[in-house]
Amino acid sequence: MSDAQSPSTLPTAATGSASGAHGAPGGAPSARIIAITSGKGGVGKTFVSANLAAALTRRGQRVLVLDADLGLANLDVVLNLYPKITLHDVFTGKSKLDDAVITAPGGFAVLLAGSGMVEYSRLTPEVRNQFLNVIQTLAPRYDVILLDTGAGISDVVLFSVSLASEVLIVATPEPTSLTDAYAAIKVLAMQQKRQHVRFVVNQAARPGDGRAISGQLQQVLDRFVTTESGRPLRLVHMGDIPADPTVRDAVMRRQLLLLHTPGCPAALAISQLAGKVEEALLHRAR
Repeated sequence: MSDAQSPSTLPTAATGSASGAHGAPGGAPSARIIAITSGKGGVGKTFVSANLAAALTRRGQRVLVLDADLGLANLDVVLNLYPKITLHDVFTGKSKLDDAVITAPGGFAVLLAGSGMVEYSRLTPEVRNQFLNVIQTLAPRYDVILLDTGAGISDVVLFSVSLASEVLIVATPEPTSLTDAYAAIKVLAMQQKRQHVRFVVNQAARPGDGRAISGQLQQVLDRFVTTESGRPLRLVHMGDIPADPTVRDAVMRRQLLLLHTPGCPAALAISQLAGKVEEALLHRAR
């Protein structure tokens, strides 16, 4: 990972935007940037990003979701959107950034990436600078920007995560998901000097499963991962989203769960997650 991927080496404007609405240079309001990521694909990361955005919007926050999964984007599929302009068009100079930002079902703004773009499978200085410029331009307009990153620990994923002041790791109770989540967390601690990451367990089978899983994972982190301060990395359990058959139906219909079945257990859990995110990260942004 290059130095450019560490939060401490980002340009001043990006560092300010990552610090939230209460820490931008010159006192200008700037969004709190939260990266939503995972160790492996297929754990519901984009599902969580989209529905969390809807829940935060309901709470009065100005929200933008940026599809940072360059090359393998699927936020448009989850939201049933057919964008005429994507981040790819902005990067190539074909369209203006303002024209690429659209309103999604749920009332929040989205900036969608084009899928199948092999040129974005690796981090180049050009991609890095374009991405930084987009973030710096949009940050003053919102209370929170959710970066729906790719899965894993590629350069592109890690750079996207480095732009955020907070990281929310999504995992399921499956051993492969937890193993990959641990690997991602370890990289964030060692290469990005993260002191803590936030954690949500999707598809939890029983109430309390996520907290138990978080505790077990924290024990492993305490033993094997040390941060720059010399203390173990702290895993902040933000909640569980229960396994819920209505989720699959909403996904297949390409609808937000909070609009499709707002009273189902998974939707209620996401609303609770939004409350925790707002209380912990956004309470000074209003």
